[in-house]
Amino acid sequence: MKRLLLLLALMLTVTAQAQVKRQQKQQGQQPPLVYSVENTAAKAKKLRMLPANELPVVRELPDALQGVKTFADWSARRGEIGQLIQHYGIGEKPAVSPDDVLARMDGDTLVVYVTVNGHTLKLRSTIHYPKMGTPPYALMIGTSGISLPREVFEGRPVALMTFHEDQVNDYSQWRPHHERGQHPFDRLYPQLKDNGAYSEWAWGLSRLIDGLQKLGPEATRIDTERIGVTGCSYAGKMALYCGAFDERIALTIAQEPGGGGAAAWRVSHTLSEVEDLDRTDYHWFMESMRDNFRGDSVYQLPYDQHELCAMVCPRALLLLGNPDYKWLADEAMKPSAEAARKVWERFGIEDRMACSIVGGHPHCMLPESQWPLVKDFIDRFLLHREAETR
Repeated sequence: MKRLLLLLALMLTVTAQAQVKRQQKQQGQQPPLVYSVENTAAKAKKLRMLPANELPVVRELPDALQGVKTFADWSARRGEIGQLIQHYGIGEKPAVSPDDVLARMDGDTLVVYVTVNGHTLKLRSTIHYPKMGTPPYALMIGTSGISLPREVFEGRPVALMTFHEDQVNDYSQWRPHHERGQHPFDRLYPQLKDNGAYSEWAWGLSRLIDGLQKLGPEATRIDTERIGVTGCSYAGKMALYCGAFDERIALTIAQEPGGGGAAAWRVSHTLSEVEDLDRTDYHWFMESMRDNFRGDSVYQLPYDQHELCAMVCPRALLLLGNPDYKWLADEAMKPSAEAARKVWERFGIEDRMACSIVGGHPHCMLPESQWPLVKDFIDRFLLHREAETR
């Protein structure tokens, strides 16, 4: 009987996917590759958030597609997931009015001023333009730097830029830093002092995109419809949160993001010697997440990291793992990626999402065997080159 029900469920899923693809073909369109606004669900109804101890126990990965029947439903569902992650996990990423953002170019350096509650935060990032092609260029932003080898950008007209996250929140595992509530972000939003760094870093990168949009391609030589973000290790997590929470990012490449990135907390809880919800750096997350969901209480967390990944849909996402480093919890990233990919599959755009886990190399040093996949995603989703023309 169980086998029959499983077969029936599979048939219904395939039928639904086929129906979506037929509708897209009839309409002559697919879901967009990117959006011109940060959050298409910004005006969505706010969820009622239950106290953590009243949340139901859910041992399986939650259904990212809950209540989603059409692609039009996905924006609202994506917004709900974002609300849950902010409320229970990382803290609020506040919206910013365009009127509160000023920007200028200082040579090849983008300078952005954000003024909130009478305080101004300044961001600076130098753009390194390619020596080929013509502007406006695609742009890859590295969170705390770009660990992808320079060879994957050779022969490609892609500009590069680093997001200096310490301009927003200077927490570091390796150097002196301010504590929670004392960061530059906190001067603007003192009521959000309990935030984790990932909400604040995602907020900061979005302000750089605000600046690029306000100045326009004539001043910046950047095409804001072709922006990518990447990072490795803790910055791989950062890239994933940035890409998930800003729909103006066309391509997200999260390299070896580890626990709290793409690895599902529920799966990590069943493993040993990995970064799980009990053993992560809580400067990155709200401390209340540890208090509320430690141990077996993780099964009451009303979302999991596959849904963070799914928030990138319908835009492009590439996850890169390294199983040689057990702490990264790639055993938990694989099922998380598989669960997330079902969202892209539902809308017939599964070619926009991939996960590659390859060992035999040092941490954050991409092996040559993964270069073709990375180049392919850059070509298709930043340069809009079709596979058959490359």
